[in-house]
Amino acid sequence: MSMGASSIAPAFATLFGAKLIGHKKAALWFTLFLLLGAVLAGHNVVKTLGGAIIPSEFLTFDVVLVILLAAVSGLVIANVLRVPESTSWTTVFAISGVGFALAKIETATLWRIVPFWIVLPILGFVITYFLYKIIYPPRFNNLWIYEHIFNKEKNLQTLAFASSCYIAFAAGTNNVANAVGPLVGGGLINPLLGLTIVAVLFGVGGLFFGKRIMKTLGEEIVPLGLISSSLVGIVTASLLLFASLMGIPQSLVQLSALSVMAIGVVKHERHIFREKATRRIFITWSITPVISFSVGFLLTKIFLGV
Repeated sequence: MSMGASSIAPAFATLFGAKLIGHKKAALWFTLFLLLGAVLAGHNVVKTLGGAIIPSEFLTFDVVLVILLAAVSGLVIANVLRVPESTSWTTVFAISGVGFALAKIETATLWRIVPFWIVLPILGFVITYFLYKIIYPPRFNNLWIYEHIFNKEKNLQTLAFASSCYIAFAAGTNNVANAVGPLVGGGLINPLLGLTIVAVLFGVGGLFFGKRIMKTLGEEIVPLGLISSSLVGIVTASLLLFASLMGIPQSLVQLSALSVMAIGVVKHERHIFREKATRRIFITWSITPVISFSVGFLLTKIFLGV
């Protein structure tokens, strides 16, 4: 549920911030498309988190419990601070903390994951920046785009909604596995059943705890309109879906936040990097994974007798 509270913001914060959808409706559509993504294409990331970082034979019930406790510790702090946090970062760092304590960690898998964490958010920023630069600001050679948009505004609203559903689907293919992977690796649940149950719980978390986080991302950084919200959704979801197909647990919130910030830069709102909300996000992103790693490491040492 904590992961769902953090994941709903990148999916629907742009529409929410633009006053195009209410919180409850956003939670409903988020849950539906998240569930579809999890069931149809969430298995690759489950395999990575369920045995590629810590070998599955060492994922006992106690170890899995420590991993989940460690992961949620960082997410709870982020949710309290109203910051959308990477469920992938907190989960991978939690697993890594436990793995180092057990001296049973596959570092080659980590070296495969980390470059994606660096490259894809930067790529999302760059792609969004250059695509939005084509249409903003209005000028002689792009006025035809605006004429077409204003003549088809209802279609544009549909596109914005579809892009949010697309990002929810992509989140299902990747982020739901953060909670399911360790359980499957420990043999505690069937992958399909786990993905289904956890996807629904993501939606419950988005409903009860996600509104304030959507407000942070959708209103406090830079308000988005129909065009920019659609662009952010399409770029973010496509990159996340690519990561899912590669079996990489990827940060949805960081892909989305960097894409949103690119919109702000194009609008000459470079001060967004100095905004209080932006600073709070970057600080939280730096701290919470370390907390998850530390909690995982310490709980393993203290309670598992390692």
